[in-house]
Amino acid sequence: MSAHRILVVDDEPQILRFLKPALTAAGYDVVEAATGAEALSKATTASPDLVILDLGLPDMDGKDVIARLRGWSAIPIIILSARDREAEKIAALDLGADDYVEKPFGIGELTARIRTGLRHSKSSEVTSETIRADGLLIDLAHRIVSRNDAQIRLTPKEYDLLALLARHAGKVMTHKALLTSVWGPAHGEDLQYLRVFIGQLRAKVEKDPGTPCIILTEPGVGYRFSEGSSCDAKGSTVLGTTTSFVR
Repeated sequence: MSAHRILVVDDEPQILRFLKPALTAAGYDVVEAATGAEALSKATTASPDLVILDLGLPDMDGKDVIARLRGWSAIPIIILSARDREAEKIAALDLGADDYVEKPFGIGELTARIRTGLRHSKSSEVTSETIRADGLLIDLAHRIVSRNDAQIRLTPKEYDLLALLARHAGKVMTHKALLTSVWGPAHGEDLQYLRVFIGQLRAKVEKDPGTPCIILTEPGVGYRFSEGSSCDAKGSTVLGTTTSFVR
């Protein structure tokens, strides 16, 4: 089986010198680009399976690269940037990025995000009727949610919110995207409304609502549905060496 190809877009030589051998050692084929124009060209000619994209490029903003890629491709895009303002994260995610990792970063965390992006890119080709996470079973065909064969009663809006998150498992969903999809454009800014429903959902679907493992918070940005063993890994996972590259 051929290795997945990762397109790394960053104009910092030290980042490329670090990432290429690290990702190659993890089993990936790495293609590099230092500008937005080069990234768009190689996204077409090299046929990567996933893009790691810095927002601060010399010829254009990374958000413009996202917008242009999304015009013709659904390839997973992970933002890797030192821009830590919430507005930057939200704008990139709303444009179609799948995930956001801040610099400095741990290579273990980054490769975990890559695996998630690749896994859900592949699974999205065939729509699954059931989704499992931490003992929870979501039957999308019959709109049934259960744990240990015991059905969990959800209101229609609670179910719609959970199903939307689950269908985009592993991807950060912004507050606005969730609100407009479930309640409509008029509710795009009703953040407190969303928090109330997330709290209600966690109370019903999480083993420990105070320490959620399925519906994870991305502070200031939105929420992520996790199919992985996020709870099992808490306190024990080593994310790897953290780089000191900050832009």
